[in-house]
Amino acid sequence: MPIKKQFIKSKPVCKVTFSIEAKEAAQVAVVGDFNNWNPEEGTLSKLKNGTFKGAFDLDKDAAYEFKYLVDGEYINETEADSYKWNEFAGAENSVLEV
Repeated sequence: MPIKKQFIKSKPVCKVTFSIEAKEAAQVAVVGDFNNWNPEEGTLSKLKNGTFKGAFDLDKDAAYEFKYLVDGEYINETEADSYKWNEFAGAENSVLEV
C-alpha cells in the first residue's frame, strides 16, 4: 500500500497518490485531516488489478492524519511516515508528512 509524493516546484503543494490493494472491495476512500474525514472527497478509483488509487494536491510542510475506508472498515497505511494515537477514534491513525 505505497504512497507516492510528487513535489511541485511552481506551487506550494505536493501531489500525493494513495493506493491500496483491495480486490474484493466495492468502495474505497482515503479520509483524513486534508478532507475533513469525508469519504465523498477521498474516493479512490478501482483499477483492473484490484488496486484502488487516487491523487490529491496537499499543502506542503504539513502533517496529516488519515486512514483508508474499505467497505466501511478503517485501515491504516502500512508504509505511513508515522502513526499517532487518536482519542476520538480510540485507535492509531496513519500520518503523512509532506
